[in-house]
Amino acid sequence: MSETRPLAAEGGWNIRPSPDAVIAQLGRILASPEFKAPERAHKFLRYVVEESVAGRADRIKAFAIAVEVFGRDANFDAQNDPVVRIEAGRLRRALERYYLVAGQDDPVRIDIPKGGYAPVFVEQPRQGDETPAGSEPDGDVLPPSVAPARFSIRRLVDWRMALAIALAASVLGAVYLAVNREGPSAIAGGASPNMPVLIVRPFAELGAEADAALYAAGLTEEVLSQIARFREIRVLGSETSRSLPATADAAELNRRLGIRYVLEGGVRIFGGRLRVTSRVVDAETSQVLWSQTYDEDLRSSDIVQIEVDIANKVATAVAQPYGIIFRADEQRTARVPPDDLEAYRCTLRFYNYRAVLGTEEHASVRNCLERAVAHYPGYATAWAMLSYIYLDEDRFGFNWRNDAGGPIERSLEAAQRAVRLDPENVRALQALMMARFFNREAEESLRVGERALALNPNDTELLGEYGSRLAMAGHWQRGSELLEQALIRNPGNAGYYTGVLGLIAYMQGDDERAVTLIRRADMEKFPLYHVVAALIYARAGLTQEAAASRDQFLAMRPRFFDNLEDELIKRNYRPEDRRILTDAARAAGFPVP
Repeated sequence: MSETRPLAAEGGWNIRPSPDAVIAQLGRILASPEFKAPERAHKFLRYVVEESVAGRADRIKAFAIAVEVFGRDANFDAQNDPVVRIEAGRLRRALERYYLVAGQDDPVRIDIPKGGYAPVFVEQPRQGDETPAGSEPDGDVLPPSVAPARFSIRRLVDWRMALAIALAASVLGAVYLAVNREGPSAIAGGASPNMPVLIVRPFAELGAEADAALYAAGLTEEVLSQIARFREIRVLGSETSRSLPATADAAELNRRLGIRYVLEGGVRIFGGRLRVTSRVVDAETSQVLWSQTYDEDLRSSDIVQIEVDIANKVATAVAQPYGIIFRADEQRTARVPPDDLEAYRCTLRFYNYRAVLGTEEHASVRNCLERAVAHYPGYATAWAMLSYIYLDEDRFGFNWRNDAGGPIERSLEAAQRAVRLDPENVRALQALMMARFFNREAEESLRVGERALALNPNDTELLGEYGSRLAMAGHWQRGSELLEQALIRNPGNAGYYTGVLGLIAYMQGDDERAVTLIRRADMEKFPLYHVVAALIYARAGLTQEAAASRDQFLAMRPRFFDNLEDELIKRNYRPEDRRILTDAARAAGFPVP
């Protein structure tokens, strides 16, 4: 008989497993090869389960987990060190995958609801079991946003058939509410501008293979999880996408619910191979904006890793800056009156500025973003972008404004505000990394960069900037590797990435590659491009090209070399690298004191 003591952290069902059943289920999960999680996630899960079973669920807080599981000291600050939040997210995904792949018929389900770290335990009915008598939820049933999922893939199709008529009358109202309350990408801390809304439809199972439905469900969740990390778009949760009738097309979703983009696809298994097709549809026009097919050999790789790899590729193509939705929305917003779209339009203009790095674009975007944060003070991404714009006043000499504190201080304040508003916003962490780097806090800057990379390794804007910071701080090889990844996966900012790679090749003594890369970069509006080009051309013996680049730079930044050592120090170059660059500048004919 089920134990009556409440094992759920808050509320619960009156079907409650016994403590022995919970501990047995914990052992089952930790021993399973399908529980794909690092050792610290195993420790995390064991700690929260054992504390809860022992009646100490109220102790399960971020501070206790950080100290007792991750070895942080008594000075742990959850605001500035999100290790617990990050690992909790990974643990939740690992548990979801385990129950999807291996644990559908386990007697107990363990979940860690969002919004806390205390686990919830629920007895799972076995396949074919009836609900036990007296099992109706009592007065403290978990709300739908917290209650654990209790379905199996094999029963999903039958459920859809049975619920189709009932859902038809209520789904639109339910989804309308979901559109306004869901979305892992929703802006934290206040009102948000009219960002594009994307829904990920459940991937369809194609063909008659028994495992196709399982793989399709797993891939859907993985794609949703990866795309939700990008904060420039709003992604509707899986509950919404599952509640939609399968017959609803993109135009209907747009007309009734305001959904702008739809990602959908299918999974087929044949001859030991997995084929995944995916596409993005503009719900306003029903135009297919992007489609791709991925083929993988199931016999040569782990299915979980295959799903993760495919999801990463889809997320990068669709949701990153300069990706499919970014390009489509840039065209769309040009046709829409400004009203509350103006704040979101600023983010599009910011990425255009980043592609050219020109002084006129800088002034325009700064004005736009300052208006955006005044209207939407809780818009973390806009604060992060404004931090960048302030920083560029100092590092590039763009439109310097002589106000209190100076551009570096303004940049740091804006980045810190962005992180306070949304601690897991990668663009906010990227801005904080940059502000600390140019505030001569290189070690702390790289620590923040590594944290952001762990949150979203698919964000090529982050890959490029973090790779550049690593290189300047002397980690030339790793910086080069990250920049190469960014360049391969994101042609939208190719000029900047290629120019930094040219500098890296120069510092590593590969003059031929440096010349090839700097010619390919070609960023005429960006002053520092010309000084790097002059150094590369001069050492390669290309005298005329070196002179032209030198003259162009001096025309744009005539006083730069008055304080060359300070310029190099604030970019955190090591002393030995500063000597190389100073000697090279003299050799290229620059007026180095």
